[in-house]
Amino acid sequence: MSLKERLSRQWDDDNASAGETPAASNGAPLGSAASGFRRRLLEEIDTAELVKLGPSQRRARLETVVAELLSREGPVLTSVERNRLIRQIVDESLGLGVLEPLLADESITEIMVNGPHEVWVERQGRIQRVDASFAGETELMQTIDRIVSTVNRRVDESSPMVDARLPSGERVNVIVPPLSLVGPTLTIRRFPRAFTFDELVALDTVDRATADLLRSMVRARMSIVISGGTGSGKTTLLNAMSSFIPPEERIVTIEDSAELQLQQPHVVALESRPANVEGKGQVTIRDLVRNSLRMRPDRIVVGEVRGPETLDMLQAMNTGHDGSLTTVHANSGYDAMSRLETLASMSDVSVPFQSLRDQINSAVDAIVQLERSADGHRRLREVSVVASRRREDFDLRRVMTFEHEPVGPDRVVHGHYRHLPLPDDVARRLMLAAQPVPTSYAAATEAGRHESVRQA
Repeated sequence: MSLKERLSRQWDDDNASAGETPAASNGAPLGSAASGFRRRLLEEIDTAELVKLGPSQRRARLETVVAELLSREGPVLTSVERNRLIRQIVDESLGLGVLEPLLADESITEIMVNGPHEVWVERQGRIQRVDASFAGETELMQTIDRIVSTVNRRVDESSPMVDARLPSGERVNVIVPPLSLVGPTLTIRRFPRAFTFDELVALDTVDRATADLLRSMVRARMSIVISGGTGSGKTTLLNAMSSFIPPEERIVTIEDSAELQLQQPHVVALESRPANVEGKGQVTIRDLVRNSLRMRPDRIVVGEVRGPETLDMLQAMNTGHDGSLTTVHANSGYDAMSRLETLASMSDVSVPFQSLRDQINSAVDAIVQLERSADGHRRLREVSVVASRRREDFDLRRVMTFEHEPVGPDRVVHGHYRHLPLPDDVARRLMLAAQPVPTSYAAATEAGRHESVRQA
């Protein structure tokens, strides 16, 4: 839809729903003034000139035109109200209306719209309601249509659920009536900023010794699964851990929505594609995993396994692509192993559970478990290595655990990281790869050996 058509449609919808007139009186609310001046903006702008400008230049040009209109014909407003009105008119013309200020706020990691009059955000792991709302369902649906049309999708009663992505990378989920009983519901997940491990240590997401241990594991080509609940920071940690991969290796990344920001020089980023409006053209994560095996990768990094692609990922890890990384939704290390088994069984290839267990025990070397605490803080809860072999029941040996202290009046979670002995085969693998073992882990491992000898 062109800018002129968008403005014209928005003006017609506003007038039909609110009975507004183009001219805004001095006592009219900002909403009424915005509706009138959107019509005047349509008459003033030269759309042929606008299409030649970049996004920032286009916004600046519209702000200039609206400011001139307000100076000539606008109501008497304070400078704060005037600036807010200009931004509202331009946001509704070019962007996502009331959501634009929220998207510009870098402290917000998630935006949740529960119908036209209820908007919630997540800041620093805490959910809070904000003073923002849409004029009605019509305006909210216009915003939703503007989002999904950029990825050639539609949302209506016949297709009431859609996953999309904003041009700036944010993930979007939409569900509308009759499935949603509170009206059109929109959830926007912010594109995560790339954190280094030094920053994660400073944020107390992980301690320094464990960060060094994970670096050694990645460089020793151990295949690692990052596990955790929704919003626990799995993608952020995956991005940080991928920075430990040596620059001379060829890396293929596979994601539903491209979020990883690898800095190595030889990276091939692949992204799945949903079906079009005719239900055709879908390319799944599984298709990309299979194709990646023909691309001569040294490492395969899958943003998340959640279906039949799990079996292909396990087979890749077992056929020369060790050192691969992925994430999975699970509440603990053992849950992650069981979930991998369940997801792999969803493949159209009938594989006995004993064979799947064999594949998982051979492919996965370590599980890194994340959690989001009651105070909203994200941190590593435990690191475990897989000790089971072949078709044995899953056996994990914890090498790090975060031990919580009782929550005090400040409702902040405190605790300390406890380092445990490394299994002999893991210590040997790190040694053969010439990777150092952090001092605290080496001391714990040595103490564990002495204890074993004493008990023997």
